[in-house]
Amino acid sequence: MQNNYSYKSQNKSLIETLLRCKTDNSFIQLFRYTFVGGIAFIVDFGSLFIFTEIFNIYYLISAALAFLLGLTVNYSLSITWVFIKRKLRSKQFEFGVFAIIGVVGLGINEFIIWFFTDYLHFYYLISKLFSAGIVLMWNFSARKFLLFR
Repeated sequence: MQNNYSYKSQNKSLIETLLRCKTDNSFIQLFRYTFVGGIAFIVDFGSLFIFTEIFNIYYLISAALAFLLGLTVNYSLSITWVFIKRKLRSKQFEFGVFAIIGVVGLGINEFIIWFFTDYLHFYYLISKLFSAGIVLMWNFSARKFLLFR
């Protein structure tokens, strides 16, 4: 019975470490950032679909608008859950740098979607899936190194 309790206690500790405790461990931060990125991706991807299919906005314009919505969600969750150490004291300047990194990510996003859609003839939402993984790694690496180290 004690082994079972010990196992449950260790699992609870692991779950708390992964989900609740403040940490500067890069692996845990990447784990959390992946969830944050997933939530931001759902906002981004869903908005892209809605803007393009329902409001008939050109897919590259829709992609930019949707990306900005995802960026806002990503920033909000990143500063409250993922990264505990901040290099910059000014939240406005920090958001500016966060946004600049996001704009570079937006450029990568737009290029990949455009290339895969216009030249390789993938459906634009499939192109977005390719873009999402690459932009996730860019955003995490740049933000970790420049802002939250």
